[in-house]
Amino acid sequence: MDGRVITRTRLADAALAAVAGALVVTCAALDTSTRAVDLPLILAGALALAAHRGAPRAVLALATIGGTAYVLRADPGPWAALPVVGAVHTAARVGHRALALGAGAVFLAGYAVHRPGTAALLAGWVLCAAVSGLADRNWQAYLRQTEQRAIDAERTREEAALRRAGEERLRIARELHDSLTHSISVVKLQAGVAVHLARKRGEEVPPVLAAIQEASGEAMRELRATLHVLRTDEPHGTPALLVERARAAGLAARLTVTGVERALAVPVERAAYRIVQEALTNAARHAGRATVQVRLDYGERALVIRVDDDGLAHPSRPPRPGTGLTGMRERVTALCGTLHAAPRAEGGFSVRAELPLGEGA
Repeated sequence: MDGRVITRTRLADAALAAVAGALVVTCAALDTSTRAVDLPLILAGALALAAHRGAPRAVLALATIGGTAYVLRADPGPWAALPVVGAVHTAARVGHRALALGAGAVFLAGYAVHRPGTAALLAGWVLCAAVSGLADRNWQAYLRQTEQRAIDAERTREEAALRRAGEERLRIARELHDSLTHSISVVKLQAGVAVHLARKRGEEVPPVLAAIQEASGEAMRELRATLHVLRTDEPHGTPALLVERARAAGLAARLTVTGVERALAVPVERAAYRIVQEALTNAARHAGRATVQVRLDYGERALVIRVDDDGLAHPSRPPRPGTGLTGMRERVTALCGTLHAAPRAEGGFSVRAELPLGEGA
């Protein structure tokens, strides 16, 4: 329980003890057999009920001793059994059934000295208090079992959902492998053969043909990487590797890392990789001969990714949100992060994503 619940529980117990104390003191004051020295005996047992959750046996002992001493000294009515009945109930509720019945028997024996007939009636009260305590204990155990079963059922549903998701990823991986891999391989092979024949004849290789060969090879590598993610559900590569690949492909890309670079949660690493990958891909396609600056800022609570280029985009011509930007936004939203992707005022395009590193990730 949190602090507020504990405080409310303690206040409720204190209020119960105060009501019981006020009731028995009022009844004792109206009873002519009660003397002033007897009041602490009956009041101690009633006020002790405030601690029944933390020390039920001590409360039972105090209520029984005080109540028995009181009924032996005076000749009170049945109301004198109220603290003992409450203590018996709380002791039985936590499992001290024999101790509760024994304490009740001691009190009833002392009460029977003056009023044996009323003691028989109070025996029913004590027995009902013990039985209700046991019933309360069994009810609480039933509630805990029900709650645990609900938790287990929820965990089972989550595991089943994860298993189905894994099976679906494997199915998609097989479909991609059987269809796209073959088609891209054929395109790459034919482009390679055409380049080889052109060079063999001493002809200049057409730029379009070389671009097809390069693009098919890159598509093959990306497809293999995607299949690896679908089969393993683990991140692959790093943003630094993406920048190296972009430079090798002719894009003027630079990487700057600030903060303490460290291993992150798998979803965050995967999202960071895909965001940088998509931003570099868009820059290569639409920015022309631009310079791209990739910045990774490792903060205590968030990873900030920024990819800026000085390409052809202009604020007056905002880009249409395509599949790449949509997927990027979905990844960031799934991690409770923020994304800003828009042309820069000085020209070019800017992507800024903030991914939380705490529980939201």
